[in-house]
Amino acid sequence: MGAKNRKQAAGKTPATDRERSPLVPPHGKSNVRRPGRESKAFHGAHPNGLSSVKQRLGLTPSSLLKLSSLLFLGKFHLSRLFENDRHFSHLSNLEKEMAFRTEMGLYYSYYKTIIEAPTFLEGLHMIMNDRLTEHPLVINTLKRFNLYPEVVLASWYRMYTSTMGYFGIPTKMCWSINRGEGLSPVDSCEGLGDPAYFYVTCVFLLNGVMMSLFFIYGAYLSGSRLGGIVTTLLFFFNHGESTRVMWTPPLRESFAYPFLVLQMLLLTYILRLKVYTLVALGISNLCFMLPWQFAQFVLLTQVASLFASYILGYLAAAKMQSILVTHMITLGVCFLLMFGNSMLLTSFYASSLISIWVKKAAALFGINVLIRLPQKLMQGLAWVGSTVLLKFVLSTILGASDDAHISGLIKSKFTSYKDFHTMMYTCAAEFDFIELEVMLVLFYNQIRAQIIGCSQPFNVKTLFLQLVYHSLQLLAFALLAVLIMRLKLFLTPHMCIMGSLLCSRQLFGWIGERLKHQSVVLAVIAMMAVQGVANLQAQWAIIGEFSNLPQEELLDWIQENTRPDSVFAGAMPTMASVKLSTGRPIVNHPHYEDAGLRERTKLVYSMYSRMSGETVKKNLMKLGVDYFILEDSWCTRRTRPGCSMPEIWDIEDPQNVGKIPLCTHMSRSSRPYFTTVFSNDIYKVLKVPKDHR
Repeated sequence: MGAKNRKQAAGKTPATDRERSPLVPPHGKSNVRRPGRESKAFHGAHPNGLSSVKQRLGLTPSSLLKLSSLLFLGKFHLSRLFENDRHFSHLSNLEKEMAFRTEMGLYYSYYKTIIEAPTFLEGLHMIMNDRLTEHPLVINTLKRFNLYPEVVLASWYRMYTSTMGYFGIPTKMCWSINRGEGLSPVDSCEGLGDPAYFYVTCVFLLNGVMMSLFFIYGAYLSGSRLGGIVTTLLFFFNHGESTRVMWTPPLRESFAYPFLVLQMLLLTYILRLKVYTLVALGISNLCFMLPWQFAQFVLLTQVASLFASYILGYLAAAKMQSILVTHMITLGVCFLLMFGNSMLLTSFYASSLISIWVKKAAALFGINVLIRLPQKLMQGLAWVGSTVLLKFVLSTILGASDDAHISGLIKSKFTSYKDFHTMMYTCAAEFDFIELEVMLVLFYNQIRAQIIGCSQPFNVKTLFLQLVYHSLQLLAFALLAVLIMRLKLFLTPHMCIMGSLLCSRQLFGWIGERLKHQSVVLAVIAMMAVQGVANLQAQWAIIGEFSNLPQEELLDWIQENTRPDSVFAGAMPTMASVKLSTGRPIVNHPHYEDAGLRERTKLVYSMYSRMSGETVKKNLMKLGVDYFILEDSWCTRRTRPGCSMPEIWDIEDPQNVGKIPLCTHMSRSSRPYFTTVFSNDIYKVLKVPKDHR
């Protein structure tokens, strides 16, 4: 499996040379772990009691047992993959923080800020008046970075540790780790009292809940518990194509996507009923939007699918209007909770909601002008046109350009358009078009199921509505995945949900009596299990150990040799680690969804252009930088032709094409423009002389 090679390339070695002994042995003994892995023991309580909600939910004990089993199975599966991949239980606090690379480290740093503050409110005030992330600016990170998950988890962590401390119950066990290879020993802690363990455990529990939701979703959509089993198995069989949470717990999708599954389940419920309430739908909408800036694009596809169902005559006008109002109210509440984040109001999602309100006038205008075109087609075209127009009008009026890079990215997919910011995205494999082979594999079984199902007449109108909506939603997710490969995380799970329809008696009752139908489904599951189990075994076989000694040396040097107010610049992933582990101010970071930040990063990355050293020095002085962290790999790395940093800069700086990149000069000698104050095999720290300011 290719993932294994990628993991090892990131600095992993076989997990065989770390040994540890408890700093405080529990009762003077150590428990033996499985062969090949070192021993560990917990000292203290790790309560995982469930709240008594059985009566309120009206679930039978057997149903609760099944859902709880799925929850903990999903959590265990994710935890095992994460532990096997990084040997997380044997990492020091610094190594755990380094393991959260790129924007993961940035998000985790705010969780760390809140839990280390004297009080929760002081920590909240610190992240709402942040002076470290974009020096010298003071920014409200709650407005900019969708940090409500970190706020919630930090509050839970503080309550948990204070409660356990009050009763004198230990919450973690710490060990001395012998890292081998002549390295100094480090301390490592396990248990919910450890901040990183608490954080990832909550993430994995949330995604374990999602497994239960998949079962409920599949069972409800198909009208059969077997449908829930099919959906769950399909998700496990295609786990590597469905989620990244086991490798990247702090990413926004890890918090947001489970709420999208809940939201779509509630929407399916609403589409089926004549009498319904929209409160739960609105709350799930909000829980999906708050943690993730990309949620607006997903909800745009949902609105488009619903609107298409409406203009085709399958969705009643009153129900469409009710759902639309819920979306608009949720958007308004999210706008307030995000302290007026303009990206929400100027998004295509917001414009689409407004456009639907005026669709009658737009459709009427279209029919009068182009009378020969079908009315339904004109309604759709009017909605698309007005959405795009309104989006750019609102962006102009509000002076918002934070999401301009999205328009550039979409434009680059269909034209030869290129600029610095779009190349920063399109040169990354996850933002490229999805491979044709992957799409064929994903769609093969799904298409067969749809053809078989559609060969039967539909007698139940609500079932047809659900099938129309989910099919349109599947097509929308497929379009997103084709354009940007990483967005297959929406496509693959939805295909697993649609797979539950194989168990629908309304669609596949023609196969025969129930027992015969179920036998056919079980046979299909057995055939899928052959490749599915192979996929799981490939994931379980990923064994590694996180280690990044060059970065550890860098961070230790920064802590010991620079002032707390020294300002750093460099590659975005490294800057997140510098902020998280040293607390030093930085001028750029990996959260690229801000126009000002993109321009700052462009100035910083001029070090990897072919400009003169004098020009680059002035760029860094303009930002107030004290130290620049140079990485040779950023100078020489080339994912494909035209995608090295100097080549990307050639688009923006054509007058210097052909010259030797400045970073190449700096790797040899940093003088006369900078002074090298630290270097190892990977990093070189260049000091900006103060006498040149």
